[in-house]
Amino acid sequence: MALPIRGNVKYLLQFIQKRRSPKRLLYAGQYADGKEPPGGRVFSGIQPTGVPHLGNYLGALESWVSLQNQYPSVLYSIVDLHSITQPQDQALLRVNILDMAASLLACGINPETSILFQQSQVSEHAELSWILGCLTSMPRLRHLPQWKMKSKQKNEGSVGLFTYPVLQAADILLYKSTHVPVGEDQVQHLELAQDLARIFNNTYGDFFPEPHALLSSTRKVKSLRDPSSKMSKSDPQKMATVNLTDSPDDIVLKIRRSVTDFTSEVTFDPEVRPGVSNLVLIHAAVAGCTVEEAVGWAKGLDTGKYKQLVADAVVQRLTPIREEIERLRGDRGHLERLLAHGAQRARELAAPVLKEVRHRVGFC
Repeated sequence: MALPIRGNVKYLLQFIQKRRSPKRLLYAGQYADGKEPPGGRVFSGIQPTGVPHLGNYLGALESWVSLQNQYPSVLYSIVDLHSITQPQDQALLRVNILDMAASLLACGINPETSILFQQSQVSEHAELSWILGCLTSMPRLRHLPQWKMKSKQKNEGSVGLFTYPVLQAADILLYKSTHVPVGEDQVQHLELAQDLARIFNNTYGDFFPEPHALLSSTRKVKSLRDPSSKMSKSDPQKMATVNLTDSPDDIVLKIRRSVTDFTSEVTFDPEVRPGVSNLVLIHAAVAGCTVEEAVGWAKGLDTGKYKQLVADAVVQRLTPIREEIERLRGDRGHLERLLAHGAQRARELAAPVLKEVRHRVGFC
């Protein structure tokens, strides 16, 4: 359907508010024996890069929130062990971990529904990673795309960078996860986790379920300055990325200056008109509608006026998130306690799984 609003931003924003996700159910944390719960278990992790950007939110975090409604057991980890495959400033890393926790909570992750925790505080991740690493061949890791890309950038990468897909597999299998939300660029890493589950089961007896991918339905949000590249926190062009803590004025300015083309009509054609198409994708995602509906709303608007419509919709969507992030940032003690409690709950699930792994391998 196409809503006949054209310039009526107020009506659009009311529509967005109505399309927000329903109240979440309280289930997680009931399974402390390491068994796969009825209905499955979801696991995913995110590196502590500080406050996420709009692409992170629309491409991953929004679906993380909705998954809390769909599965009885959900775990989300701030994967700080993964983050040190690149050089880190220790003080900044500590800040970024808490900023990421604040951001996840502000986006809608419910610590009573989901288990939210800091990866390094659950030592079972590292131990299972070592065991799985002994079942993995170097050629298998060498062909994974991120190793090829990142090792070329650094001429040669660290051992941690080379083996971090094994740690990813351990993250997933440690909780006997059945489903993992991933982007298309992470599918091969999930396939490694599936392979390692099969190898372990064939070697030591059936134990790990093979996790399934949950692919996001939202296409990758592109840079506002270079729509051939995805939106990135590390982009040197500050106008290219909308951060969740950007002020309304900053959001409007960034979208107003986004790269489009010389055709005034708004259409969706990612190959021919990548800049305008990126704005349509953002609009559709924040409004909770289809691309066709977003294009319908733009009928009669030139790209300049359409940018304002998109900016208003993004501001409306991100304002409560920004305000909640700032509120949570003001109470670091609360965030630390929440993560500590999450780590305790995660360990209650991880410990019996690793105990059985140790027994099957022959350690005890």
